[in-house]
Formats: sequence, C-alpha cells, structure tokens
Amino acid sequence: MRLPATHPFAAFVLSLDQGEVPPFATPMLRAIWHGLRGDWHAAHELAQAQCDADGAWIHAWLHRIEGDLGNADYWYRHAHRPPRRDDTRTEGLAIARQLIESIGGN
Repeated sequence: MRLPATHPFAAFVLSLDQGEVPPFATPMLRAIWHGLRGDWHAAHELAQAQCDADGAWIHAWLHRIEGDLGNADYWYRHAHRPPRRDDTRTEGLAIARQLIESIGGN
C-alpha cells in the first residue's frame, strides 16, 4: 500500500531527499532524520539529550550505524528493546513510523 504524500510518515520519508526536516518532527524524529541522512553527530547529540526509552532506542540504533554493537546492545537494554541486526535503514524507518504514530500521525 502506497501512502499519500500528505500522510506524516510518507512526508517524513520524502523529506529525507528534500533536505528539510518536516515541521511536525519532534527532537527524536529529527535525530532519526539526521541519522538516515548520514549526519551521525547531529543525530547522536539529539538522542543523548533525551533520557527516556525513545532516546535510548535511537541511541542504540545510532551505535549500530557506527558499528559499535556492544554499545548498541547497552542502549537497547535501556530502551527495553531486543537488539537488532537487520538493515539499519529499515530499523530507522521503523522507529520513525512508531514515533509518528505515537504523536497521532497514524
């Protein structure tokens, strides 16, 4: 099923190629956006600033991107999530979808 571009998740995915963070993006969505665009440091700064399960989940994902699986596993535990080893882009998009749904973006 293809989502219309007005759907928040579809708009988020399109924004990855357009170079501008969507206006509805929370700090953690901004972290995912930067991470998916290859700006690990900007993403990491945002993830480190949020001390909750979402911040820990994104922190774990970012350490997977850099190849530090031990550190990633530490953050997955803090996020109460199982470690993942699949494609990091797939996980990043899954996190974004869940965050968008949590703010009412269906």
